[in-house]
Amino acid sequence: MRRRLRPLARVPASSLMAPAAIGAVTLGTIFMSWDQSGGDIGGVSSFYVSFVTTAAIYGIFCLGLNLQWGYTGVFNFGVMGFFLVGAYTAAIVTKSPAEGAFTEYVCGFGDKLDLLPFLASDQWLPHLVGLAAAAALAGLLALALAAPTLRLREDYLAIATIGVAELLRRITIQETALVNGTRGLTGVPRPLHGLAAAGDYEYVLFGIAVVALALTYLMLERAIRSPWGRVLLALREDEQATEASGKNVFAFKTQSFVIGAMIMGAGGAIYAYSASSLTPEAFTHFFATFLFWAMLILGGSGNNKGAIAGAYVLWGFWTITLQLQGYDLGEAVETRMPYIREFVLGALIVGMLLLRPAGLLPQERRVSVWLDRRIRSLRAAERRKPAAQPPE
Repeated sequence: MRRRLRPLARVPASSLMAPAAIGAVTLGTIFMSWDQSGGDIGGVSSFYVSFVTTAAIYGIFCLGLNLQWGYTGVFNFGVMGFFLVGAYTAAIVTKSPAEGAFTEYVCGFGDKLDLLPFLASDQWLPHLVGLAAAAALAGLLALALAAPTLRLREDYLAIATIGVAELLRRITIQETALVNGTRGLTGVPRPLHGLAAAGDYEYVLFGIAVVALALTYLMLERAIRSPWGRVLLALREDEQATEASGKNVFAFKTQSFVIGAMIMGAGGAIYAYSASSLTPEAFTHFFATFLFWAMLILGGSGNNKGAIAGAYVLWGFWTITLQLQGYDLGEAVETRMPYIREFVLGALIVGMLLLRPAGLLPQERRVSVWLDRRIRSLRAAERRKPAAQPPE
């Protein structure tokens, strides 16, 4: 028995922080939903599926931000702009043309994209086109911003990206003929809506969000482990040394910035399909930029698994504090719960930066997948060798 426990004793306590945080959030969300629903298993399942769906969508944004900041060092503090562009682009592409005196927006040709009716293409083809358009437009925006901003220092780059994001939000509000202004867009068509009844459609959204997150993660993992990804890591560590080795620093930073923005645009499209309605009030610097930075810092910058874990844990904390409002905590606490939540969130980030700046899952120091496999195979071959016989 002692021999079996020896490997566990050698596991550092710091490596258990991420599983412990994920487990605590999972148990907290399930317990609170079970308690408030009176033990209704269906209600608990529905609540947890909705929670994971939102966390998965936010995880996509964190992966895009991690590519820009965690792997390249590009300080993008204007995530809201790409989020907004992606969400509204997907919405106006998939919706039908505007009708009525109080509804105005451009495009609206979702009903014209049913090109394969024998395959029920009205349920998926417009949404694929909307997803591609959202990623493409966000990428074009990032490409237009790259030339004047990526040569700036980190602090000036952050200010520039914040300004562009706020400009886009003001355009969304003021130009009512563009995306209906402050009235917003309602009735955004949902993909694969015919697969389940209205009460069970959340499980379809869950599948879409999780599959999109998994595909984004696998794509980025392959890219980061490639020579291209190793150049990005070198850029983050030392731009001058990377440039001295013959690499075009500006080109690689632009590529990272554009691809990260395209991922954010795609995340915005999935958010629009999930929410089914959009208003400018939903896109604030706190929710659409700062929260993603907090998730990435908490989870671990420079680690794609950490980005996903940070999104799950922090959104779990946010959800649990929302559920606390269903209990009798006293008027003094109930009226101040939003401020308490934001205070605790800020204290959590500061504490993480002071005590564990690498996050729950620090960056993995790996050269390449091929080298890792080669080392594992050599070690396995070494273990399979028969032990040398002592001389007689």
